[in-house]
Amino acid sequence: MAEFNNNNGFRKKKKVCQLCAGKSVTYKDEIIKKYVSNNGKVLPRRVTGNCAEHQRVVAKEVKKARFMGILPYTNNN
Repeated sequence: MAEFNNNNGFRKKKKVCQLCAGKSVTYKDEIIKKYVSNNGKVLPRRVTGNCAEHQRVVAKEVKKARFMGILPYTNNN
């Protein structure tokens, strides 16, 4: 696993794509909420640790869940 040096001198492990590791995401799963912020936006790759291929899959599944009414488009505040 690759490690990077911070400005502080601490080493930070590189995030591993959970979908490459074997997990799957569909619009029906509760795990899809992990990839959406409080405001209803899809979280970026640098936050979730997904690879580019699987980030596109996550975005499509979030859009499906929104269309089906499982996830809201925005928060209700």
